[in-house]
Amino acid sequence: MKKTILITGSTDGIGKLAALKMAKDGHIIYLHGRDSEKLNKVIAELKQGTDNDDIFGFTADFSHLNEVKRMADEINDKISTIDVLINNAGVFKSPHSLTNDGSDIRIVVNYYAPYLLTNRILGKIKEGSQPRIINLSSAAQSRISYDLLDANIQVSDQEAYAQSKLAILMWSFYLAQKESNISVVALNPGSLLNTNMVREAYGKFWSSADKGADIIYDLALIKSSEDIDGQYFDNDKGDFGLAHPDAYDMEIVNNLIAKTMEQVKVVD
Repeated sequence: MKKTILITGSTDGIGKLAALKMAKDGHIIYLHGRDSEKLNKVIAELKQGTDNDDIFGFTADFSHLNEVKRMADEINDKISTIDVLINNAGVFKSPHSLTNDGSDIRIVVNYYAPYLLTNRILGKIKEGSQPRIINLSSAAQSRISYDLLDANIQVSDQEAYAQSKLAILMWSFYLAQKESNISVVALNPGSLLNTNMVREAYGKFWSSADKGADIIYDLALIKSSEDIDGQYFDNDKGDFGLAHPDAYDMEIVNNLIAKTMEQVKVVD
């Protein structure tokens, strides 16, 4: 069955590789990137490499939440239903660690942006066939500081990244409980995969980027909803596993969501 799939951060790395695999199957693919020229090049490349003309795209810089809102509005205007949303876009190192409003760029891009995008297009996902949301987390997970969410402090790149990845994981568990008709999974695609982000951050890698793309493909299209709903898949271990303890403490999770709702206005 042909599915409509939206993948953020899909002009490079595991997002692009996953899009290629899915496009080869004949699915309708919507890519996302920050740069329109690069996005259009990738769309043309994938169309040529897969003989699939149902590949389209949206442009938005996820470090600016107004652009995320604009992209969500475009999606709502142009797409009738979404079967699979893959929140893959992420950042570790950046020339500018803070956004224009002083927030840490990892918190904004890796957590606030997917939270905002998903909630603004949730109606389209609910209309999908066996809808699924795959949220990219990480093996790096660190207890969340509200001072960081409030942009009151600065921390190291690694610490900000780890907090952002625990935040999206905790929200994934919350969303799975809240939206019982949507399968939601948090995914560590694998540590130190061969991507630009990893090479820029660490100067080395452990595994092929295909490892991450393959598990995204499997969770989005192969594994049954009973296998994945409300769980954390740790691709370092190749199976579902346990996340940071805070993800299972509903008081901590609910406090995070309440703080997120303060910071991120889903409805204008």
